[in-house]
Amino acid sequence: MREVSLTLTQTFFLVAREGSYSAAARTLNISYQSAANHIRRLEQLVGERLVIAERGAKSIRLTARGTSLFQLLEPEFEVMLERLGNLIDKERPIIRIGMPQAIFYYLLPPVLKAFSALYPDVEIIGYERDTVLSDLIREGKLDVCISERYFGDPVVPQHVICSYEPALVFPAGWEGPSSEEDIPRWALDRPLVTHEPGQLLRNVAMDLLDVAGRQPRVVVSTSGSSSVKRCVEEGLGFAVIPGWCVDSDDIDLKFMRLSSVPKIPIYFGEALFLRTNPYVRTLHKLCAEAILDKIYELASGTSIRSRHDSHE
Repeated sequence: MREVSLTLTQTFFLVAREGSYSAAARTLNISYQSAANHIRRLEQLVGERLVIAERGAKSIRLTARGTSLFQLLEPEFEVMLERLGNLIDKERPIIRIGMPQAIFYYLLPPVLKAFSALYPDVEIIGYERDTVLSDLIREGKLDVCISERYFGDPVVPQHVICSYEPALVFPAGWEGPSSEEDIPRWALDRPLVTHEPGQLLRNVAMDLLDVAGRQPRVVVSTSGSSSVKRCVEEGLGFAVIPGWCVDSDDIDLKFMRLSSVPKIPIYFGEALFLRTNPYVRTLHKLCAEAILDKIYELASGTSIRSRHDSHE
């Protein structure tokens, strides 16, 4: 089996992407001739011509084999290089996780506790993001993500780990709707605190509250469910947030779980090349178990494991 050189492969990737030896050489801080030599050596390893450069021409062309190789590398090669650089720079292994702030605050601590017990030498870095998680993984800045969004990105495969019911929340001093069916008319003349445009829970709220094209007046939009909840506690308006954000200990607001609204999935995603990484696989398993357990606990006041234990 021929030994593949990462240096030669990186040079080829940049030459193919930039369309010239000189541009690739500038990026790598090497000479034009060194970049060309790297390509010749890679072609010798592959046994076929990959790049065609006419004498005096400023740009190159890829052969059919070169095009095929570039298409194979293009989706993830930069992500892999970024990840490799981070591993080399760090004395300890790290896993970088991105997710909305509310998921981190309410659901992730049990996962982190269980993971740290298994891998005490692995550092977890949490990024509280929502809308750009797929891009951050593609750019090599994240390893895994937990999100209510489905990206449809083949480089960031996603797996449903659980789903949950949203809840209507409103200030404790308000009189609530008489039933779930009464919510849209109850809400019409009341101020709405919601998520930023484009976020899934805002869309869910607007669909639920629409009455013949009329919708409540939005007074505050923000990026996270924790912030939305805090505004409701201060009496700014009502909102629709994840059911796992509220429980009977919340004295400044009242809530009604929305059983008629389709349940919202939570996805676990990772960089494609990390799908067999033992840390990532463990995180996926722990998320599927601990997050579902935590959602049930917050929704009912008991844990799944406690409920199971009571039947044994």
